[in-house]
Amino acid sequence: MSTTYIFILGDSEISLWGLSGRERLQRIVASLKQVCLIDNPAAIPADAPALLLRADHLYDARVITALVQLQEEMLLMSQTAIPVALRSTGKNLPSLLESMRNANISALSGIQQYTLQDLQVGIQQTLKKKESPFVLPINAAQRKALEWELFAGSYKGVTDLVTKWLWPVPAFWVTHLCVRWKITPNQVTFLSLLLAVLAGWAFWYGHYASGLVMGWLMTFLDTVDGKLARVTLTSSRLGDVMDHGLDIIHPPLWYLAWGVGLATTAYPLADLEFLAWLMFAGYVGGRICEGLFEFWLAPFTLFIWQRIDSFNRLITARRNPNLILMTSCWLAGRPDIGLLLVVGWHAVSTLFLAWRVVLAWLTRRREGRLTSWMEGIDPLQDRQQLAVRVFTRVPLAEQNVQNARTDTHS
Repeated sequence: MSTTYIFILGDSEISLWGLSGRERLQRIVASLKQVCLIDNPAAIPADAPALLLRADHLYDARVITALVQLQEEMLLMSQTAIPVALRSTGKNLPSLLESMRNANISALSGIQQYTLQDLQVGIQQTLKKKESPFVLPINAAQRKALEWELFAGSYKGVTDLVTKWLWPVPAFWVTHLCVRWKITPNQVTFLSLLLAVLAGWAFWYGHYASGLVMGWLMTFLDTVDGKLARVTLTSSRLGDVMDHGLDIIHPPLWYLAWGVGLATTAYPLADLEFLAWLMFAGYVGGRICEGLFEFWLAPFTLFIWQRIDSFNRLITARRNPNLILMTSCWLAGRPDIGLLLVVGWHAVSTLFLAWRVVLAWLTRRREGRLTSWMEGIDPLQDRQQLAVRVFTRVPLAEQNVQNARTDTHS
C-alpha cells in the first residue's frame, strides 16, 4: 500500500474538548499508518494518492481510515451536502483546492461523489457497539451537542449497568474539568491506581465505609480516564497498559481483602481460604471463557454475540455489579453476606459464560462462522427492539436528519 499524502484545509472557529478542528485532524492522522501529513499540496508527488480534509468539520476517525484505504478518486459529501473530503492525486489536488475551499460543487461535478453510507463502516469491535459514522460542521451553536457526541461516541455500547447508566453525566463534566485544568488521562489513571490500593488496604482492616467510598471513586475515575483519552485523542501505550492491567488485577484482591477484614467484625468467616479459592477460580474462569471465545471462536467479544450476551454483560460478575452487592450488604450490616454473594455470583456467571462458549463452538461447527447480533440491525430503523434501544444510540447526525424531516412534514 502506497503512502497517502494528507492536506488539511482551514480550521474551525471553536475548539471541542480543547482541540480545534485542525488539531483534532492532526492527532487522528498521526495515529494512522502509511500516511504523510503535508503543509504544501504542491509538494505532493504527482502520482501519489492525496487526501484533502476540511478542518471546519468534525470527523469520525473511522471515516478518515476508510478514506485512506480507498483507491479511486472521489468526493465525500456530508449529511448537509457539503464537500468535506477529496481523494485524488498529487498533480490534481492544487487545482481542486480552491473549489473545496469555497464548497463549489459544480466545479467538482466530474468527480464521483460518495456519501458516508458508501464507506461501509461497520461494528466498532473495541467499543462493543454499532453506530453510523459522522462528519459534522463545527460551529458555536452546536458546540455542546458536538462535545456530547464525541463523549457519547467514546463510550462502550455494551458494558456494566453502573458505567452505562450512572456515570455518563458526571463523567462528562469531570472530563471537562480535566481538559480545563490540563489533567492528562495517565494522571487520572495513576490516581485510580492509588485509590485502588487504598481501598484494598481499608477493606483488609475492616474499614468498609472509607474503602467503599474510595472504591466507588476509583471506578468512576476508571470511566473518566478512558473518555478523556478518547475525546482529546491522547491515548498512550503506557496508559492503556496501566488502565487494563489495573482493571484485571485489583478486583479479586479487593474481594480477598474484604474477607480478611471480616475478622474485625462480628461476622468472621472460618472457611475464608476455601471461599477465596472459589472466588479466584470463578474470576479466572470467567476471563478464560471470554478469551477462548474471542481468540478461538470469533473476531469479536462474547458479549456482542447474541442479545442475551449483551444483557448478561450488564450484570455479570465484574467489579461494578459486585460492588453493588458488597455495598448493599454493608449497609444492611452484614458484610459477610456481601462476600458470600460475590463468590456465588462469580460461580453462576462463570458457568453461564462456559455454557455460552460451548454453545458458540457448536454453532460455529454447524454454521461455519459466528456473527454478532449487531451486524443485522440498523440502530435508527430498529429502535422498537429492546436490545437496540439499550445498546445503541442515535448519533447527532441522524438526529439532525430526523429533525429536518420532521420540520419538512410539519
